[in-house]
Amino acid sequence: MNESAVILVSGGMDSCVTAAIAKAETDEIAFLHVSYGQRTQRRERQAFNDIADFYNVAKRLDVSIEYLTKIGGSSLTDESIEVTDANLESKEIPTSYVPFRNANLLSIATSWAEVLKATRIYIGAVAEDSSGYPDCRPEFYAAFERTIEVGTKPDTLIEIVTPIIHLSKAEIVQKGIELNAPLHLSWSCYRNEDAACGKCDSCALRLRGFERAGVSDPIEYEN
Repeated sequence: MNESAVILVSGGMDSCVTAAIAKAETDEIAFLHVSYGQRTQRRERQAFNDIADFYNVAKRLDVSIEYLTKIGGSSLTDESIEVTDANLESKEIPTSYVPFRNANLLSIATSWAEVLKATRIYIGAVAEDSSGYPDCRPEFYAAFERTIEVGTKPDTLIEIVTPIIHLSKAEIVQKGIELNAPLHLSWSCYRNEDAACGKCDSCALRLRGFERAGVSDPIEYEN
């Protein structure tokens, strides 16, 4: 029986490399993109479609859960909260954390995976060299996998795969290059939809990853 998987693809670098890994490991892949009212949702959707086109993905689902903007609590979904400049030495969770976002994404992915009879959900979560988001920790995914087990049909078997969760950003860049992932099509900036700001948390982590990997970032930055 062919293995099939649902891949959560935000359009960012981590999901781009995760998609490349899933493509190499899985017979049939389906791409899922979830917009949630974030500042750069148009540009992220473009990146999702560009990456899906690169891999000739026929099954793709693009959904919106903009109720997260009504809940608020994040600088990505609430215009009144500033997207702060990165402080990579800080141990505090940044304002860009969207409360319990990944549980919402995984719930949608699980619903679609059960319909498709997919056996895996891939998500590009990163625990070590990231912003310290609580829903990027390995124990969160272990717990959610148990939730899937008890909340789906008895014959549904779905594994959550987090292939880059223990990698640094530099190692993710290196893995992407090794797999010929289309990093030039990805988008990570939290602020801008044209040239990346280079200063937000996501841009700073990405730039540091490329620098430590000894490779130039192929996307355009303001400065």
